[in-house]
This record gives sequence, C-alpha cells and structure tokens, in this order.
Amino acid sequence: MQHNVYFDGNVQSLTLTKGNDRATVGVIKPGRYTFSTTSEETMSVISGHLKAKLPDSADWRTYREGEHFVVPAGQSFDVETDVDSAYLCVYR
Repeated sequence: MQHNVYFDGNVQSLTLTKGNDRATVGVIKPGRYTFSTTSEETMSVISGHLKAKLPDSADWRTYREGEHFVVPAGQSFDVETDVDSAYLCVYR
C-alpha cells in the first residue's frame, strides 16, 4: 500500500496493487485540479460529487455518488468540487 499526496495535500489517496491490477481510493478537498493519465482510468465517485471536464468534451459534467467516468491513457482531465469528495480509481 502506498500513500500519495498531491496539490499541497488537497488530494490524497492510497494505492492498492494485486497482481497486475491497481487501484486508488482517495479524498479530494474543494478546488479545481488537473490530472494526467498513463493508463486508462475509471474514476467512481464514492461520496460527494465531482465536476469533470474530460479530454473529449468542451463541457463540464457533474458526477455524483455511484457514478463514474473513464479517461483514456495519455490524456489530461480536470476535476472540480466544492465539498470533500471521495473516489475510487481503477487502472487498466
């Protein structure tokens, strides 16, 4: 298990690895953040909500608890929230 800290501590996660499978579970404090991918990511909202601007869209969309979005490998995407939010990210 690995603890990851980004954006001056405003985004933190734990990485879990089992065989070739990798996932992170984390918390995002209110703010706007840009992330980059090295592999395909499926990001699920566990608590709170995230607005995301994905690479193939000019628009922001809000994702709530139980919803997810997929970001292709080698892309950047933006997320924004105004409440503490939790997520699960699975890497392919």
